[in-house]
Amino acid sequence: MAVNTLEVQSLTKVIGKKKIVDDVSFSVKKGEIFGLLGPNGAGKTTIIRMIVSLIKRTDGAVIVNGNNLDGQFKKTMAEIGAIVENPEFYKYMSGYKNLKHYANMAIKEVSQERILEVARLVKLEDAIHQKVKTYSLGMRQRLGVAQALLHNPSLLILDEPTNGLDPQGIREFRDYLHTLAKEGISVLVSSHLLAEMQLMCDRFAIIEKGKLIHISSMKETMEEDEKTEVIFEVSSSKQAVELLKGPFADAGIKVIGDDQFSVNVEKAQISIINKLLISKDIDVYGISKVTVSLEDRFLEITNKDVRESGGVVQ
Repeated sequence: MAVNTLEVQSLTKVIGKKKIVDDVSFSVKKGEIFGLLGPNGAGKTTIIRMIVSLIKRTDGAVIVNGNNLDGQFKKTMAEIGAIVENPEFYKYMSGYKNLKHYANMAIKEVSQERILEVARLVKLEDAIHQKVKTYSLGMRQRLGVAQALLHNPSLLILDEPTNGLDPQGIREFRDYLHTLAKEGISVLVSSHLLAEMQLMCDRFAIIEKGKLIHISSMKETMEEDEKTEVIFEVSSSKQAVELLKGPFADAGIKVIGDDQFSVNVEKAQISIINKLLISKDIDVYGISKVTVSLEDRFLEITNKDVRESGGVVQ
């Protein structure tokens, strides 16, 4: 059994003299949610369309469960379910009849039991016999996932799946993907919504101008810095800063207000500062870490790439 559900090797797309996608390689593990991040026009959709053979690759290979798409096309495509554009359905038909229609066109045989199973999986069982025209946008997105899962693929590919969803719909959709991952299905999802991808993905790659510039786990990226910005709420920030500016002179101490200051320190130093303040009769009312967002990391990574390439940040 292949360790990686999906392997993308040196994927390249050239149109005219322009490289739209430039030598991109990454893998997606079994039961993993892997994100492709990048601004609109970065090449994310082109990568996905090449993986599912909607457009030809100029170069590179796509391997699913150890099978090369070029040599075993039908077998490989049977392992992929995808929503590349917004899912389209016959609105005058029920959700069930729409899924039945797609089941009849599937490479693998799809039973009635499987249709009802995927409806339950995306939590549409109570509405599956209602007409699609009565569905909310979120329900139609979930029906799209159900359609992509009909033939029991091992890889689900989604391009900007939360476009147009309200916050509640986005949260529900994220929960469905986590459920699928726990079932062992691998998910490749592209988006430019960084805050959402931070909550959704296990690992991610950043695509910029057709190139892969960064790849790592979400946990590693969020915990990358050894030092953390910490805010102390105290009885007197002036007294506290005066006390700390000697032993913690290089910690970037900042006064926020009369009763708050921030400091950049390692985790072990937080308790040391707390004890020192208390020993000098400075009351400590609260200690909180400043959480770094994926957006902060994204800007840090992309700006670093621009600097190293000699470019200018726009």
